[in-house]
Amino acid sequence: MKWPVLAVLAACAAGPRAFSPSDDTAVRAVLHAQQDAWNRGDLDAFMAGYARTPDLVFTSGGKVRHGWQETYDKYRAKYGGDRAGMGHLDFEVLSVQPLGAGGAIVLGRWKLTDTPNAAGGVFSLAFARTAAGWRIVHDHTSVDSP
Repeated sequence: MKWPVLAVLAACAAGPRAFSPSDDTAVRAVLHAQQDAWNRGDLDAFMAGYARTPDLVFTSGGKVRHGWQETYDKYRAKYGGDRAGMGHLDFEVLSVQPLGAGGAIVLGRWKLTDTPNAAGGVFSLAFARTAAGWRIVHDHTSVDSP
């Protein structure tokens, strides 16, 4: 009985968790997995990087969308769900800025080729630590001027 109590006390004494290099790696891994999924034409796997919640916010092209489902539906309508429509996506992460132990802002560039919807631009993503791991909770993506 003494050991469980000591374990709880030790956990409490450890203090709050900080954003660590492994968190930075995990956030970047989400984007790498999204890029790989997109390039396979796997929209469902790409969307796994987003928090599956009605609280997700996605802004692009002057529009604000709310919720995972609305974001998924917009991607599906614009790009379809196969490699031919989705093209080839490249991300360049410019910075990962921690926001306490449970959040981060990622600034980066994106480039989409090999599709009628080819374009490029910048993004800023708010990540949150969730029970499922690091997930995007807010995505603001813009397109470069022609």
